[in-house]
Amino acid sequence: MTRSFEQAMAMFEPALPLAVAYSGGADSTALLVACARQWPGQVVAVHVHHGLQAAGDDFERHCRAFCDRLQVPLVVQKVDARHAPGQSPEAAARHARYQAIDALALHGRAAIQTIAIAQHADDQVETLLLALSRGAGLPGLSAMAAQWQRAGLTYCRPLLQVSSRAIRDWLQAQGVRFIDDPSNVDERFTRNRIRARLLPVLQACFPQFRDTFTRSSRHAAQAQAVLQEVAAEDLTRVGAPPDIKALQALSQPRLANVLRHWLLSVHMVTPTSAQLAALMVQIAACRTRGHQMHLKVGQGFCVRRGGVLDWYNPRPLSPSSTPSCP
Repeated sequence: MTRSFEQAMAMFEPALPLAVAYSGGADSTALLVACARQWPGQVVAVHVHHGLQAAGDDFERHCRAFCDRLQVPLVVQKVDARHAPGQSPEAAARHARYQAIDALALHGRAAIQTIAIAQHADDQVETLLLALSRGAGLPGLSAMAAQWQRAGLTYCRPLLQVSSRAIRDWLQAQGVRFIDDPSNVDERFTRNRIRARLLPVLQACFPQFRDTFTRSSRHAAQAQAVLQEVAAEDLTRVGAPPDIKALQALSQPRLANVLRHWLLSVHMVTPTSAQLAALMVQIAACRTRGHQMHLKVGQGFCVRRGGVLDWYNPRPLSPSSTPSCP
């Protein structure tokens, strides 16, 4: 159920010390202020300068001044978040942010146990709608996780059940200033169009949409967890690299499931629907000693090596092709 900002913060019990991803905007400002009050002396702010707009320097100056007043240490990480051809600007910026935050634990801040990110209920709905628009499967429909592990750190989103409006109302009641990133209203970006045009309509038609959409994402996440367990068991049976005859003995849904799991867990590759379908056709047809396979999957190729299916990448894995964060 949707919670008030105060309720969400009361339920947040991170391992300390804690770092808060801080952009200077409303959501991260509220999270930083609340955390600094709740755990004085145990909180560090992390600001990522994306290098994408001229206002970035102004954002950094605001964050430095605000953290000085709040008496919270600030770490600024500067990155180049320009997107590569075929990569979405949002994905590129997200990848750069997580790399910068991970670096915090590797360079002098190893004591930090938890990273808190201020994404909220409206962000969760936008993520689900984006996934639906792209025909995503269960991982995409699961939307954003409330907690996960990465690079030895625990990442948390304590505000996922708090609306954007509730966060801004809390800031106003506290008399806390923040900055608005002008790019957040640029409707050239799909997420901004969803925020500006779809969310008001959903609010008018289905006032409880934040709760019901989140419930659907939770069901998807639970179903995906079951599929992961089945895939792990199947991969143990077929082997890694998988035996082709063992793969042929699986039903089509289980074959698709174990192939996705093998490619992602072993090779960090996510096939497209078309690539996976073509691979499954080739596996079914591979009945003779001379049958060969060489199919493009992700950044590399699936091939037959004797009785097993293998994958290789003719080029080193680039940062832009690594799996995205939850």
